[in-house]
Amino acid sequence: MRNKPKILLFDVDGVLAIGDHWGKHLERDYGITRAMTQEFFTNKFGACIIGKADLKEELTPYIQQWGWRGTVDDLIAYWFRAEHNINEPLLAYIQTLRGQGAACYVATMQEQYRTAYILQEMGFEKQFDGVFSSAFIGYKKTQPEFYAHILKKLDVAHAEEVLFWDDSPANVATARSVGLQAEVYSDFADFTEKMRLYSDK
Repeated sequence: MRNKPKILLFDVDGVLAIGDHWGKHLERDYGITRAMTQEFFTNKFGACIIGKADLKEELTPYIQQWGWRGTVDDLIAYWFRAEHNINEPLLAYIQTLRGQGAACYVATMQEQYRTAYILQEMGFEKQFDGVFSSAFIGYKKTQPEFYAHILKKLDVAHAEEVLFWDDSPANVATARSVGLQAEVYSDFADFTEKMRLYSDK
C-alpha cells in the first residue's frame, strides 16, 4: 500500500546528478586510473563521508604519487565539475511537486566540500527545501541512524509520510527498515511511472 507522501527525499549521484563517474574523466584526461586511486577511496574517503576527516587533508599525501601536477584544490575542483551533470527533467518535476505543496529535500552521502558545491554551485539550495548530508549527520545511508536523524529533524508524525528515492537498492532497503516509503531510481521514465502510484486515487 502506497501513501501519498508529504515529504520527498532525493539522492544526488545517480539520481539528481547523472552521467559518468569522475574517475573516467580523470583517467581519460590525466592517465590517473581507478587502480591508482583505489587505496584512497578504500581506506581514507569513508571517514570524510561521515565528517570524521577532511577531504583536502586526506587527499594531499596521494596527489603527488598519482602524478597530479596541480594543487589539491585544483583536483577537487576538477572532480566536482566532472560530476556537475544535473538531471534536468527530474529537477523540473521536483519543482512541480513543490508547487503542489510537497516538501523536497536532498538526502546524500557526501563529504563537506561537495555538499557545499551541490548546494551553491549546482543551485540546489534554491531548488530544495533543505539538505541532509552524511558529512553532518555522521552516518552512511546503509545505517538506519541516517534516516532516523532525518525523521527527527523533519518532525513527521509517521515515517511513511516520507518517500525516499535512491539508485542503491541497499540504501532503499535500509530506509524501508526505518519505516520510510522508498523506491529505487533507475531513470526518469521509470520514476514518473512509479510516482503515479503515489498520487491521489
